[in-house]
Amino acid sequence: MERILGLIGGDRRQAELARLLAEDGNTVFTAGLSRWREEPDDWERAAGAPAVILPLPLCKEEGVLNCEGAALPTAELFTRFRPEQRLLAGQVRPAQRQEAEALGLTVEDYFQREEFTVANAALTAEGAVQTAMERLEKTLLQMDCLVLGFGRIGKLLSCRLHGLGAHVTVAARSSVDRAWARAYGWEALDTSALEGRLCSFSAVFNTVPAMVLDASLLCQLPRSCLLVDLASQPGIDSDAASELGIPHVWARGLPGKLTPVAAASALRDAVYYILMEG
Repeated sequence: MERILGLIGGDRRQAELARLLAEDGNTVFTAGLSRWREEPDDWERAAGAPAVILPLPLCKEEGVLNCEGAALPTAELFTRFRPEQRLLAGQVRPAQRQEAEALGLTVEDYFQREEFTVANAALTAEGAVQTAMERLEKTLLQMDCLVLGFGRIGKLLSCRLHGLGAHVTVAARSSVDRAWARAYGWEALDTSALEGRLCSFSAVFNTVPAMVLDASLLCQLPRSCLLVDLASQPGIDSDAASELGIPHVWARGLPGKLTPVAAASALRDAVYYILMEG
């Protein structure tokens, strides 16, 4: 079924999504994606389409649309839409939901769909391994690696590190998660009891969107330890890491940066499911 779709903001994943949707026979208008597309931005028709797909995450900072080269407040963006339009976005914050509802708009969060979040987690885990390997001066084989958090990304990342021969330790708050980690053959630590347990790790991957490694814990890590923060909100104190001379990278949004075509394919499927169910 051919549809008229508008895509606004985002990264190369969103640009690849526009291409895939057009290849499927849909009419696609885009805005805020001219860096990756030959077509010029068409804000009027993109914002006026019956269904509009906004980026993941919706905001790059508080109240500002995730859009390359445009500091556009979401409150201003929402005034361009009509109540009868289908508005889809990823990781919609309560403040933006309230902004939309005040105008009679409903924003559907495609990041709440399990099939999409699992696919996105798999791509993130793969990207995390790539990010680490590009920065490490030694192999992951037999390396002591710590994974903070045991949600979708933490599980998949632990599996991939284990498959490459790393010695995996999982830190989780839930005793059930720690039991599962041990069942997979990995070490397990309580996230609230990391004191004195960090001196052997050569790489730490954080998936928890809340502060886990502050200055008091970071100083217990080897100075050569690589820190890779995958969370949407930092879980590693980057300022403290810099002061200690510990290499670190905030590697959020990896699917859109490293595997945009695969990420766009997963998002296309989620969009079609939502539109068909609606």
